[in-house]
Amino acid sequence: MAAPDTPALRSSAVTAGAERTPNRAMLRAVGFGDADFVKPIVGVASAFSTITPCNIGLAGLADRAVESLRAAGTMPQIFGTITVSDGISMGTEGMKYSLVSREVIADSIETTCNAQSMDGVLVVGGCDKNMPGAMIAIARMNIPAIFVYGGTIKPGHLGGKDLTIVSAFEAVGEYSAGKITERQLLDVERSACPGAGSCGGMYTANTMSSAIEAMGFSLMYSSTMAAEDAEKSDSSAQSASVLARAIQKKILPSALLTRKAFENAIAVVMAIGGSTNAVLHLLAIAHAAKVPLTIDDFEAIRSRVPVLCDLKPSGRFVATDLHRAGGIPRVMKMLLAHGLLHGDALTITGATVAEMLSDVPAEPPAGQEVIRPWSSPLYREGHLTILKGNLAEEGAVAKITGIKHSSITGPARVFDSEEECLKAILAGKIRRGDVIVIRYEGPRGGPGMREMLAPTSAIIGAGLGDSVGLITDGRFSGGTYGMVVGHVAPEAYAGGTIALVQENDLVTIDAGRRLLHLDVPEAEIARRRSAWVQPPPRYRSGVLAKYARQVSSSSTGAVTD
Repeated sequence: MAAPDTPALRSSAVTAGAERTPNRAMLRAVGFGDADFVKPIVGVASAFSTITPCNIGLAGLADRAVESLRAAGTMPQIFGTITVSDGISMGTEGMKYSLVSREVIADSIETTCNAQSMDGVLVVGGCDKNMPGAMIAIARMNIPAIFVYGGTIKPGHLGGKDLTIVSAFEAVGEYSAGKITERQLLDVERSACPGAGSCGGMYTANTMSSAIEAMGFSLMYSSTMAAEDAEKSDSSAQSASVLARAIQKKILPSALLTRKAFENAIAVVMAIGGSTNAVLHLLAIAHAAKVPLTIDDFEAIRSRVPVLCDLKPSGRFVATDLHRAGGIPRVMKMLLAHGLLHGDALTITGATVAEMLSDVPAEPPAGQEVIRPWSSPLYREGHLTILKGNLAEEGAVAKITGIKHSSITGPARVFDSEEECLKAILAGKIRRGDVIVIRYEGPRGGPGMREMLAPTSAIIGAGLGDSVGLITDGRFSGGTYGMVVGHVAPEAYAGGTIALVQENDLVTIDAGRRLLHLDVPEAEIARRRSAWVQPPPRYRSGVLAKYARQVSSSSTGAVTD
């Protein structure tokens, strides 16, 4: 672990001996009195930012946590970490920094907490990479820790329908296809995001907050609370009190981040219909925690766990609806009752998962349709499937909800960037039966593994979601659905077979057989491989160049250490 040898009460060194007088003098300047030097120092890592609605409400949550930590007899010290808005940068060059930000967040939290010998940390985060970034740092440091999610946005409303940010992306495709007017497009844009909070469907932010709750690092029910509701602020204060007790009891992340915890998180992600990004992020967190976890483990759990929740992007409801229906604890109790959750896994409260769920009913409440009964799931098996084949020897991730057909064989339409592909879709150059290939968008080749929400939403908006396939070595937004396959590994920049696909080659996507295949003779593939030349890096200096030199394959979580 990256942490010093004594992870609990590490800051107590400030009380020891004359040589520590300068330390005490510095701390007095930020408010320490004589009696405070024996108290645990607790970091409050805040990703507050006005750059995105996901994080604009975090300052108030951090302040509530500080008050509660102080009342619990600790010395809270607030510090900032970064965030970027995936939704704002989507479809632009700026999106290349999104996955990079996960590493910056993790590194900044680890750096601050270890440099200042903090005894514990409470992280407050909202946008997609805040959650995995925090968990990677928590796993590395192994000091008592808890995560406070900033909360989900409430849905927008237009014409009697709930809207999310994905509604705006899909409206662009509808407008380009001549299905709606420019005025209707503007109405969607004006109505989609009514206030603070992370994107409202079961997209990446809400998926990862749910996974963290399942792993025991945040309080029950907290992952689906609305950002603007009073209970979210109260939950932040309660989280701080729980962390103070965890520091006293020396409950360390290494006791929580076990193989069982990761299996619980994967089961919950499958049951709620969560984002493909959960595969990437859980692999990265497991790497930091030194817990053996592979991409194949997701497939093994998928085959056992049904999709129980009817949530956007492919379903009908949003995260606030799930909260009213019982939230993640209700889903977890259903899984536990059917032997698909490890009840003996520990939570940050000191109680086990089973103990925390003891009073939660094992059936969904009557009068709602968000959580389906066990006897009538949305899908009998999980929705995130791992495909392999000559196009993805290390694996690829497909999300198979919301589609009528689980297989397609069609001519490849090849693009070496997201922008080239989007232009073709909006220009009406993609036809039914095509299989779009977007490459050189992987962790190293992009670099940064951009999300392809703009092209996939344009496909849906154009009415091609059930008849066009798409594969990429990039990622997908949690808002993506359709016949799409991402995280193709090895990526094109590393010489993966996806780099060898030519226009009009036949490509097969078959979720039922878990197959991603280039229908070209092996001898021809070998000839193309021998002629392939790695393109020059797109960046030679700065953050993206450094990231491209360090990052691993998406099949291992796209980690940098």
